[in-house]
Amino acid sequence: MYPRFAAARVQEALTDTRVVLLTGPRQAGKTTLARSLADEGRAYVTLDNATTLAAAKADPTGFVRNLDTAVIDEIQRAPELLLAIKESVDVDARPGRFLLTGSANLMTLPRVADSLAGRMESVRLLPLAQAEITAAGPPDFFVRGFAGQPPTSSRSIIGSGLVEAVLSGGYPEALTRKSWGRRQDWYLDYIDAVVQRDVRDIGAVDQLDRMPRLLRVLAEHSGQLINHTGIGAAIGLNHVTTQRYTAIFEQLYLIQTLPPWHSNALKRLTKTPKLHFLDSGLLGALRGVTPEGVAQDRRIFGPILESFVVSELMKLAGWSGERLSFSQYRDKDQNEVDVVIEDRRGRIIGVEVKAAASVNAADFRGLKRLKEATGDKFEMGLVLFDHNRAVPFGDRLWAAPISCLFA
Repeated sequence: MYPRFAAARVQEALTDTRVVLLTGPRQAGKTTLARSLADEGRAYVTLDNATTLAAAKADPTGFVRNLDTAVIDEIQRAPELLLAIKESVDVDARPGRFLLTGSANLMTLPRVADSLAGRMESVRLLPLAQAEITAAGPPDFFVRGFAGQPPTSSRSIIGSGLVEAVLSGGYPEALTRKSWGRRQDWYLDYIDAVVQRDVRDIGAVDQLDRMPRLLRVLAEHSGQLINHTGIGAAIGLNHVTTQRYTAIFEQLYLIQTLPPWHSNALKRLTKTPKLHFLDSGLLGALRGVTPEGVAQDRRIFGPILESFVVSELMKLAGWSGERLSFSQYRDKDQNEVDVVIEDRRGRIIGVEVKAAASVNAADFRGLKRLKEATGDKFEMGLVLFDHNRAVPFGDRLWAAPISCLFA
C-alpha cells in the first residue's frame, strides 16, 4: 500500500468534525484509505452495490438511522442520504461519525454545501503524487517558497526517467501494468467506465455517446486557454452544451480549469481560464503519447509536463496546512506564468514549466512582469525544467529541477 500523505488530515478531521468527506476521482485510492482509517466498530457500506444503493434511495432516513458510525463509499450515487446524515449528526454530534467517499465534487451542488455547512470537512485525494509513489516523504516546496528560499531536491529525475514518471501517471491500478500498451488500455477503459457510471449520477447528459469524444478533444487542448466554441465544433456541440459537459468532467476530478490571476493595478490581463488534466498518465493515453514518441519528438511532451506540474502542486497543497489558491497569468502582450500560487496573506509564488534541459533569461519574462505587478507580495519565481540543480536568475528568480516536487 502506498503512503498517502492526506491520511493525517483525514485522521485529524475525524477527531473534531462530525462528517468527513474524502473526495477525488475513481480509482485514486479513496476506498483503500478510508477502510485503513476505519476502526473495527465502524460499519462499511458501498453504494456501488446495487442492493445497498436501492435501499439507500428507497428510505434514506431509515438507512442512516441504522448506522452509528460508518464509512459510506461513493456517496454521490445517493445524495438523498446527505439530508438524513445531517439530521442524524444534529441529534448525535460526536466527531467522526461518518467518513464518506465521493468520486464527484459534491460541494459544487448548493443543496449539499448548505445541508452540511459547519458539520463536514472535505479532503481531496488525487491520484498518487511522485513523493507517494517513491515513499520519499512530503516535499517542503511551499514552506521554502513562501519563505523566499529556492526549492531543494534529494532525488534527481531527468531525461527519460522524467518522461517515464510523467507518462505513468498516478493511478495505483495503472502503475501495476508494466507495458505501455497495457497501461494505456487501462486508462481508456477507465474513461469508458466513468462515462457509463458516474456521469449519469451527477448531470443530465442527453448525448452520453459524445462524452468520451469530448474528453479526447479536451486532451488535445490541455495546457491552453479554454475555448468552448472551438472545442464543441469539433464534435458537433454548441458552446453552451460543451461548457456544461466540460464542467461535469471537472466535477469528476478528471480536469481542472485554472482561473486567470487578476489585479486592479493591471488592466490588460487575459480573462480566460486555462485547461489542465489532473493526471498526466490519463492525458498521455488520450493523446496516444508514449516514451518512444517523446524520444522522437520532444514537442509533444510539453503540454503533458505542464499538466503534470499543476497536478503535483495541487497535491502538495492538499497536504499542507495552508489554504492556497491557484491561477494563471497572461496579459495582452503574451507574457504568461503557468501557475500563480497565492496564500491567505496574499504572498505569491509564480511557476513556469519548461520541458527542455536549458533555461535562458527570456523564459523569465512573464515571472518578471508578475513580480513587478505584485511587489513585496512576490516571494519566488521559478522556471521548473528538466535538470538536476537550481540556478539563480536574479532577485527571487530561480531555474529549478522539476524533481524538487518529488522529495
